[in-house]
Amino acid sequence: MTNITKFYDNFRALNNINLKVEKGEIIGLLGPNGAGKTTAMRILTCFIPATSGSASVAGYDVFEDSLEVRRRLGYLPETPPLYPEMTVGSYLNFIGELRELSAGKRRERINYVAERIGLTECLTRVIGTLSKGYRQRVGLAQALLHNPEVLILDEPTVGLDPSQIIEIRGLVKDLARDHTIILSTHILTEVSMTCGRVVIINEGEIVAVDSVANLEKAAAGKPAWNICIRPAAGKDWRQMVEKHAGAAISELVEMPETHHFKLSLDKAEDFDDLFRNMTGAGHVLREITPVKATLEDVFLKLTSAEERKEAA
Repeated sequence: MTNITKFYDNFRALNNINLKVEKGEIIGLLGPNGAGKTTAMRILTCFIPATSGSASVAGYDVFEDSLEVRRRLGYLPETPPLYPEMTVGSYLNFIGELRELSAGKRRERINYVAERIGLTECLTRVIGTLSKGYRQRVGLAQALLHNPEVLILDEPTVGLDPSQIIEIRGLVKDLARDHTIILSTHILTEVSMTCGRVVIINEGEIVAVDSVANLEKAAAGKPAWNICIRPAAGKDWRQMVEKHAGAAISELVEMPETHHFKLSLDKAEDFDDLFRNMTGAGHVLREITPVKATLEDVFLKLTSAEERKEAA
């Protein structure tokens, strides 16, 4: 996607979006409801045109070569496009006909996809009798039937119970061996558990693109630890800590025998000297837990900053 902007009348849903997804990558499109994720996916799937800019899938322009794009793309919307009165097998055969697959190719792909997704025993069952987790599998099967290069999955685990979420998450990871996957969600754990790279979008603009680890590292700021200490009798542990350059103590809770606090330093390497000095003075450090930023911290920080910018 290059300089993609989309207006609905006077409302700007996307503003100058630029994004490149590498072959074989699982990328997470993360943002709050109304951020512009669905609009971006609808443009990539040729469902709606952009107001300006360009986009391509597998080397084909979504505006000029939409038929070629659709042949190379599989799409699972948030609500799978299923016919509840059909059996799984007849539905997939129907999808194969729409995809212009020959009768022999349809049988081959239906059997392959059903085995890979765990639907073989459900091919003769009516879709309306299946659980939500299995209906989601059928939705994945229709997206995969024509063996697309690119898969776009919109909220694939929404409404599922924990065991079903784990199953679908495993399927997505397995599919990444053969397909490029764009996974849109507002569920942070899905991105951190599944995706190699994250795109955070807010109010129609991309506010960050990086790996989960790098985003968390950037959001963490100064290195910090949660510490529980048993002070040595008659010795001031706080004075010893504050002698170190850049040291900051916060969230202090003083118990009868132990003190709990958060320690921040300019450099992580400085902690080694501090630890040696404190234990050498007789202080006992009962707990040392590094403080790490989570993807949720990153998300809130970036989207809140964006809101403040817009408000200004």
